[in-house]
Amino acid sequence: MRLPKLVVTLFITSVLAACSSQPIVKSSIGEVTQVGKASFYADKYHGRTTANGERFSQQAATAAHLECDFGTKVVVTNLANNKSVTVRINDRGPYVRGRIIDLSKSMFKKIADPKVGVIDVSVTVLKPGS
Repeated sequence: MRLPKLVVTLFITSVLAACSSQPIVKSSIGEVTQVGKASFYADKYHGRTTANGERFSQQAATAAHLECDFGTKVVVTNLANNKSVTVRINDRGPYVRGRIIDLSKSMFKKIADPKVGVIDVSVTVLKPGS
């Protein structure tokens, strides 16, 4: 019975490694998380087409990541206040060095004040995309 747990652990680790250009941290309980900076989309992108062909909405629970497969669900946690949101990857980006994820403005507002602009976060894969 140990083999399936090992296979699942290796799968999750490989998915997160594929999603990462920033350091991967493994906690004492075996959870693998990407840590870096998050920002949010400018209003001018509302209604534009995302990389997967959907229309972008500032109200949607979506985000951009450079490497995670489209459809991947991730939990984004603000490291300053421990607030989290779950989002689905449907776009590519951010294209600013050091940033690992761009959130829709509504999702960013749930975990931080938009006036701050950029925050330190952890990103954990819940469900890999296809």
